[in-house]
Amino acid sequence: MTTLTRRALLAATTLALATPAFAQEKVIRFILPNATGSGVDAITRAAQPALAKALGHPIVVDNQPGAGGVVGLQALARSPADGFALSVVSNNVVIFPSVLKSLPFAMPDDFTPIAVVGYTPVVLVVNAKVPANNAAELVALLKQTNGELNYASGGNGTILHLATEMFLDATNTKARHIPYKGVGPMLTDLIGGQVEFATAALPSVQQHLKTGALKAIGVATAQRVPAAPEIPNFKEQGIDYQVEAWFAVVGPKGLPAAEVQRVHAAVTAAFNDPAVKETMARQGNVINILPADQAMPFFRSEMAKYAALVKKAGVEAQ
Repeated sequence: MTTLTRRALLAATTLALATPAFAQEKVIRFILPNATGSGVDAITRAAQPALAKALGHPIVVDNQPGAGGVVGLQALARSPADGFALSVVSNNVVIFPSVLKSLPFAMPDDFTPIAVVGYTPVVLVVNAKVPANNAAELVALLKQTNGELNYASGGNGTILHLATEMFLDATNTKARHIPYKGVGPMLTDLIGGQVEFATAALPSVQQHLKTGALKAIGVATAQRVPAAPEIPNFKEQGIDYQVEAWFAVVGPKGLPAAEVQRVHAAVTAAFNDPAVKETMARQGNVINILPADQAMPFFRSEMAKYAALVKKAGVEAQ
């Protein structure tokens, strides 16, 4: 071995020893089809450290909102099926086929559902200036204004859009839909008074409810939520209206079965981490992880359920 070769090997070894281990690790990208500040975003970031530990790689949360979530989902669908591109999604993904005339992917066939994790309570909120403090007062105001009030959503065809349409259908009222490119912009205008009301995931509005920037009309759950027991549900206010905003971990199409099981086990471990469980309970999220082999059947059954709900609510495909 020549002196030059020995020096080159020594330099390479020294560089390898001096390079931090994390710099050599491959990063897992969680592509979220939601804006920062959304319910799904809050859930993912709360579980991020525990997920990184369970998966054995650093995690980067990559928010790609747009077109109600289609932009982020398209990015995930185009990613390699190697376990380094994943996402946390909501009901939106199974509603899209019923409310959008064209999609750049097939749902759920262009994805690999891995774990249905649980659900997040949704709450109907109004900005502080709206003269309504409960469901009866909001319904009376909606009937009085006869469709002139504006309600916001995180995008056309999202669960938040459909949930409000279901409320309007249940109360035989009308309002004008204003879709936004994500929950963050929606909440900004809702608080600012550009729109009067919206349905939102409880974690995304808890702080605004505490400050008085928004007022809660009711939660769309079967019982009151322990994280916000002061908010009545709609059933106790005499309205037959209930929505569950579930969330799940998915990957691109073709994710190997062994990788599905590995990620499912990591998700289960992460959401059973004591710190994550405490945060989920504080946010009001209910954790109930389905087995991996039940994820795809769940997605298909939910698609059929929401197709029927979309038809009943009269939401037209766009």
